[in-house]
Amino acid sequence: MGTTPENIVEVNDLHFAYGKREVLKGINLTIPRGKIVAILGTSGCGKTTLLRHFGGQLRPSRGSVKFMGQVVHELGNDELYRMRLKMGMMFQVSGLFTDLSVYDNLAFPMREHTNLPEELIHDLVLMKLHAVGLRNARNLMPSELSGGMERRVALARAIATDPALIIYDEPFAGLDPISLNTIANLIRKLNDALGVTSVVVTYDLSESLKVVDYVYFIHDGTVVAAGEVSEMMDSKDPFVRQFVHAEPDGPIAFQYPSKPYAEDLKIKG
Repeated sequence: MGTTPENIVEVNDLHFAYGKREVLKGINLTIPRGKIVAILGTSGCGKTTLLRHFGGQLRPSRGSVKFMGQVVHELGNDELYRMRLKMGMMFQVSGLFTDLSVYDNLAFPMREHTNLPEELIHDLVLMKLHAVGLRNARNLMPSELSGGMERRVALARAIATDPALIIYDEPFAGLDPISLNTIANLIRKLNDALGVTSVVVTYDLSESLKVVDYVYFIHDGTVVAAGEVSEMMDSKDPFVRQFVHAEPDGPIAFQYPSKPYAEDLKIKG
């Protein structure tokens, strides 16, 4: 009998480029079972590209991603489909079906991927909505939801089929402080209650550090720092210090790489 890997995801020397633009330049990280791991970095650093390798939407130029012991890019279509059934995804823009009610948005993956009777699907949908505090919103349409409610419905749909891994892509973007805190606490509560593993990919430092167990910082396509939250808060690493304390000066440049400004303006010295 095979043993269950301690890490649900293992990323080894992962490289990827869009054409000539290299985005991932040797990523190494692991996601332990039962933990919440944050992947932090500025916009454009490669976070979402990394996520697409988790689900096999992209194939690496070099290196690999293993999910539950399987090398993702080596799987055939049928195997890849079965693997994805073990993942739940909360999309950056919620991704709810606009023409379906809240109830039917949650019922959809159950109807699509299981043979459960409609009576049981009904009870499961209400259970998931109750977990995010929206049981009585089941008949609303997505257009009738506030931003915070929409994110909570998206979260409920991500856990609808009880996946082994839940991925949250920028779950806090655009939320007011109350909704933001609510979503953060729900991520922690649901992870512990369901016994799953969660990956939070975000640039929002303050909320993510309240609920995660471990942090990876990505910059320019590589992991520049990693550790537990307490270590990162006290880190002397220049990148981490700049990111944690929102300092304007440091290794993270505000300007996109370019030639000198005076040269663009054709100013002669």
